[in-house]
Amino acid sequence: MELIFSFHIFRGKVLKCSGCQYVYYCGRECQTNAWKIHKAECPCLKRAADKIVPDAARVMARIILKLNDGGDAEKGYYTEKFYRKFKDLMSHSPDIQLDIERIEHVESLTAVLQDILTVDLMPNQTDFLAIYGRMIVNAFNILDQEMNSIATGIYLGVSITDHSCKPNAVATFQGTTLFIRTIEDLPSTNDWSKIFISYVDLMDPTEIRRHELQKNYYFLCKCERCLDEKEPVEMNAGACSNAKCNEFIDFESLKKYPTNCKKCDERITAKHYQQFKDVMHATRMHLDSMKMSSVAYLDICSILVKRQRGVLHRMNIWFLKTLDLAFESAIDFEKWNEALEYGIELLPGFRKYNGDFNPLLGLLHMKVGKIQLFTNNSKEALHNLNKASDIIKITHGEDHNLYRNELVPLLIQAACESEPNSDRNSDQK
Repeated sequence: MELIFSFHIFRGKVLKCSGCQYVYYCGRECQTNAWKIHKAECPCLKRAADKIVPDAARVMARIILKLNDGGDAEKGYYTEKFYRKFKDLMSHSPDIQLDIERIEHVESLTAVLQDILTVDLMPNQTDFLAIYGRMIVNAFNILDQEMNSIATGIYLGVSITDHSCKPNAVATFQGTTLFIRTIEDLPSTNDWSKIFISYVDLMDPTEIRRHELQKNYYFLCKCERCLDEKEPVEMNAGACSNAKCNEFIDFESLKKYPTNCKKCDERITAKHYQQFKDVMHATRMHLDSMKMSSVAYLDICSILVKRQRGVLHRMNIWFLKTLDLAFESAIDFEKWNEALEYGIELLPGFRKYNGDFNPLLGLLHMKVGKIQLFTNNSKEALHNLNKASDIIKITHGEDHNLYRNELVPLLIQAACESEPNSDRNSDQK
């Protein structure tokens, strides 16, 4: 079952469905292609009249409508011989029944769907709970080229892929087509029990990743990375007061002050510890506030980064998250030099926590290279764009639009612009 529910945000002129007056399309071709799925939900949404139907309710409605139209027999192959049907997906019904938040969600969705689906289409309570469980546990966020979530889809075959916080494969999209690409050499790519992707943000601290996995997927992750006792220390570490020292300072484990850095013997005082606590508190508070508002404020991020430098370790995850927001905000405001500073400083942390072959690292190299190209730093741009190429060729493939239509032209431009400079420098020598 490839069941897609799209919630693209379109800019410019859009077309409204003349039947339900609810769904919008970016153009006539888009509307024509979507009719195969929409024709069943159109009269249902028409019944909703002026009510707002939540996204999850629309996904549930589409699944129910498809299952009633023979979708329960549809097969999603993950090898030439083996496949999964919708009923083969784990529903986690017993877990959901013990989850107060989820049960409340189920009840609200039931009320909405009873208004828009006919009585003969509505499944019984047990089947409804099972469908809901299979949806929330197995749905994929469909991502655009910038790795932003733009839609939700259920892919029967691919849903067999398990999670690891140290994945050996990544999920990328070309439109609504999902690709699982291995980023390590594996003995057999047909053995799906050996292929792992990440269900969560790899830049989150261990305790947050494990909490999210337990809350949303009902399992406690025991992967190599989650069991590594060193990583939580590094993700929350302070910086040594010696600027030349790169030691991770675990302030929370230090029992007395003053003490000395284990690596360089620099004195660490209670004042340093208090400064670390204050900066960490301010950082978490502002990041939470910006997350709630879905807006990154460049001024706040810039101030936070200044306070964090020399106090939080450069691999501290909260420092990196602030840098990431500052980088994207600076791009939005077209403050290229500021963006470049943040982007370059962000690269080592992205590589450490996301891994050497991760789409987000490839995109970061690409963005940094693009800014360097725009600011006439063609040699540096070529270096970062080549790094992006090495990653994106593996994570997306050379036929992907991101590589072929976005990255390759930048590589050609950077190569052309860096050549004359190289000749000039050679002549001067």
